Amino acid sequence: MIWKLAGGVWFYWRYSDGTEFLVDHLGTRLWATWPEPLTIEDAATYLLGPVMGFVLLLRGTHCLHASAVNVGDRAIALVGPSGAGKSTTAAAFAKLGYSVLSDDVVTLAEESGDLMVHPAYPCIRLWPESAEALFGAADALPLLTPNWDKRYLDLAGDEHRFQSDALPLAAIYVLGERSGDAAAPRVEAVAPQAAMIELVGNAYAPHLKDKAARAEEFKVFSRVAAALPVRRVIQGADLAHVDRLCRVILDDFRARPQPRTATAPAEHIECV
Repeated sequence: MIWKLAGGVWFYWRYSDGTEFLVDHLGTRLWATWPEPLTIEDAATYLLGPVMGFVLLLRGTHCLHASAVNVGDRAIALVGPSGAGKSTTAAAFAKLGYSVLSDDVVTLAEESGDLMVHPAYPCIRLWPESAEALFGAADALPLLTPNWDKRYLDLAGDEHRFQSDALPLAAIYVLGERSGDAAAPRVEAVAPQAAMIELVGNAYAPHLKDKAARAEEFKVFSRVAAALPVRRVIQGADLAHVDRLCRVILDDFRARPQPRTATAPAEHIECV
């Protein structure tokens, strides 16, 4: 539950487990509290996801619910709703030697003619079944917190790499539902109008934006959909084949022409 206080000067967040956040309307000050037996690690799972996505929005940066990896010094975003496999796919890329910029929150920051993805934190959060599929057993990775069964992949160690510098966004891959289709995994084109709908549907904190923020978001997503390739990924049913999924995405990305700058004037896309 989220409330506006003092006419919108403050935003008060309360989760069902009793964790609370208070954020000022400029996104410059934030307080958090949590009841026992929860820990700071439990609070951080909210802070580094939904809360930080909202803070960035208050600061004027739109975000996608996505993960991002570095391919050829450019970022590709893996977009999708909860459970689509964003973190699992990002972890599979990490296993293949690619550096990861972000898990869960991907910034769309317009800088010098490019749309930049900024690094988040050097960790990927994984459900036990994903940890088992990628690393042989759920307990091959440490617990994210003492109170959750989620695991985490450390990107700050020697085995996997974290991308600590911002990179220009070059493509967006929308992860669809897993399918028993014999041709999966495969990648399909998405028309600009449909791409716009996908981006809006995977934006952070849509219910907290006022009319001005939504209008600006539509402008940003319109430019993104017109300038960058947005591709739909049909996933296979078996998590064990996620490495193959990564290679299919890589082959498709490398076959794409270099995109126009995402902040350049683009053909207007009308969404009804």
